[in-house]
Amino acid sequence: MQKVNTFISIIIPTYNSALTISKCINSILTQSFANFEIIIQDGISKDKTLDIIANFKDKRIITYSEADHGIYDAMNKGIDKANGKWFYFLGSDDQLYNNDVFRKIYEITKITKEKVIYGNALIMGNAGWAKNRQIYDGEFNLKKILKRNICHQAIFYNHSLFKEIRFNQQYHVCGDYDLNLKLFSQHRFKFIDFIIAIFNGGGTSVVAKDNHFNLANCIIDYFYLKLYKSEFSHLKNVIRSKAITSSKLSAKVYLNAVYLKHKICTNAD
Repeated sequence: MQKVNTFISIIIPTYNSALTISKCINSILTQSFANFEIIIQDGISKDKTLDIIANFKDKRIITYSEADHGIYDAMNKGIDKANGKWFYFLGSDDQLYNNDVFRKIYEITKITKEKVIYGNALIMGNAGWAKNRQIYDGEFNLKKILKRNICHQAIFYNHSLFKEIRFNQQYHVCGDYDLNLKLFSQHRFKFIDFIIAIFNGGGTSVVAKDNHFNLANCIIDYFYLKLYKSEFSHLKNVIRSKAITSSKLSAKVYLNAVYLKHKICTNAD
């Protein structure tokens, strides 16, 4: 990542995306705010994806086609090549909601210090975790993000966040949830009440499962010193199991104390 004056880097992983990539790119190129770059990180598509992208004669579109180990590896490769002050990850079958999204984000960055800015997404089709045409999903507090993720098509990340972290490539579809939990445990997020993107409910993140992702374990790892808060009471049995299996005495003592607190409070209720 180099220091330049690009404001937003839009990172789009693609693989055989010929049917949808034109709408995706057009929703970006028609933005009223033009200081951006588009990083296309292609996984060696076998259809017409690369030909379609090449037809866009815009110097802000930079295409890389190379083998990867899944969507989060592709996103990480895009991060390594991006130059923007803010990073935005868009699915190749998704679009920005209207022509003023980037301008609104730019205005927000001038009045906030938060390094994660997010809004809503309009869900089109069956997403499993959201209804067709639902506006997903408002402002997230601690209790809410422990149960479901912010739609990653609705989030802008300051580039500085990625100096030391990346998406965990062991995950198939939950790498963005893992990242957001980690960041939420360390940073304040800024919510803006408008629609950022149109999310297509037929993509990989909807139809696939992630057998490597254990939500409870991620929560305990990232929010370890905050587990005593009431928002974590639903995990008391998992916390107890962690206390039993931990090899560190200090962890056993702490986790047992947390478990007993939640047990007492739950019984009192």
